[in-house]
Amino acid sequence: MKTKDLGKTSTGIEPNVAALLSYVVGWVTGLIFLLIEKDNKFVRFHAMQSIIVFGGLTAAMILLSILVSILFMARLYFIFPLFRIINVLLWLAGLILWIVLMIKAYQGEHFKLPIAGDIADKKK
Repeated sequence: MKTKDLGKTSTGIEPNVAALLSYVVGWVTGLIFLLIEKDNKFVRFHAMQSIIVFGGLTAAMILLSILVSILFMARLYFIFPLFRIINVLLWLAGLILWIVLMIKAYQGEHFKLPIAGDIADKKK
């Protein structure tokens, strides 16, 4: 889709660039663009999807850290390698999603992830 087909933004930034920027610092920039962009549904969708995806990943990593701390206090050291693998997989999934979502947003695609995209579509 061409950028002129995406409409205008209230920020004056091209819609595809604004959508890309909503992913740059994860849920933080998603929240910023959701708050400042009032008109463009394309940008609002990507901002909301950013909040949901990267907010969820952030929450998962925080919960994982708390769980590891509890297991450490309980001296269950043998489980640590499993959590290290889970942590690396979460980080890698986040990195891949971050890159793919920024590319798709810049290309002007309404690229919708299975669960987060459905929620973002309803909230935009």
